[in-house]
Amino acid sequence: MSGTDKVKTAAKNVAEEAKSAAASAAETAKQEAQSRAEAAKESVADEVKSVAAALRTASDEMRSGSPHERAIGQVAGTLADVSDSIRNQDLGDMVHSVSGFARKNPVMFLSSAALLGFAAARFAKASDSSRQDGPAATAAHAPAATPSASPDRAASPYPVTQNTVTKNTGEVK
Repeated sequence: MSGTDKVKTAAKNVAEEAKSAAASAAETAKQEAQSRAEAAKESVADEVKSVAAALRTASDEMRSGSPHERAIGQVAGTLADVSDSIRNQDLGDMVHSVSGFARKNPVMFLSSAALLGFAAARFAKASDSSRQDGPAATAAHAPAATPSASPDRAASPYPVTQNTVTKNTGEVK
């Protein structure tokens, strides 16, 4: 075997090893992504189920037969079904279903996405503020000092500022 044949063979072997290593790395990354997506899917299903349970509890505590009780009960039941659907459906099927819905109903999809975004932001904000403990957090969330109430004006939880306007310039101080 000549020197060029040895180099070609070595280059071919290195290329095959690199290709094999790249395929292995891609498969590992794909499995890791699927694992994380599955964990996220389970987490979302659990959260939806807990919201459904909270709504069901609220519904049970309301006056029986009231319109609010029925509406909240229906929403709780629907959310429980959604949670089960999320948990039992393949991730690829879910993506296909959502994209099909988005194509058929773009306004409804965007409205729902915005509503979910607002709900998630409020949930995250509420979760974050409930985790803060200690005197610094208490002072940060304490209401501002209120001026003493006068007989003609009720006390307000909001600070009151006094603006005066000078007669000559009309400037607010």
